[in-house]
Amino acid sequence: MSAERPIAVAITGASGSQYALRLIERLVAAGRELYVMVSAAGQIVLRMEAGVDIPAAPGDAATWFGERYHAAPGQIRVFGRQDWTAPVASGSNPPEAMVVCPCTTGTLAAIAAGQSQNLIDRAADVVIKERRRLILVVRETPFSAIHLENMLRLAHAGVVIMPANPGFYHRPESVADVVDFMVARILDHLDIPHTLMPPWGGIVAE
Repeated sequence: MSAERPIAVAITGASGSQYALRLIERLVAAGRELYVMVSAAGQIVLRMEAGVDIPAAPGDAATWFGERYHAAPGQIRVFGRQDWTAPVASGSNPPEAMVVCPCTTGTLAAIAAGQSQNLIDRAADVVIKERRRLILVVRETPFSAIHLENMLRLAHAGVVIMPANPGFYHRPESVADVVDFMVARILDHLDIPHTLMPPWGGIVAE
């Protein structure tokens, strides 16, 4: 495993759970240690969209993710929604970066307002105040003025707002290709090499 600090991945109840699962898969393959958080709505959407039933207990969920993605022992840690003793809850032990994927507009609003009512909101707040990288993969359409104002407020704070808007110039032939487009963009912003798709005008990394 990498000696670098962990990357936090939060899954909320917006559509697009396939993005999150593929992201976790690629981060594990890259040897990164992960802190994973899943909201209650996120668990429901994962069941609806991806047909997966992630255990509610954090320890069981960590085992589920580890077995699914062949992670090394301890590579994936899962934290409950009210686990205020988790490392991500304190600025003394922040992750290297955090990705909320997919991100609901409700989570977006809570983060923009600094209202930490669960561990996902608090972890994002910590990442912002400690000046670490925060990526919000927002999934909603159309955006209201409220959504856009919240995005602008967070962008001014240095947050990367990355709506789940896949491109099609790479001529995707499957849903998996569309998913990989977004996951590749997330990995690019995490500075993690990948082979999901070549950069514009270039060739894919080996």
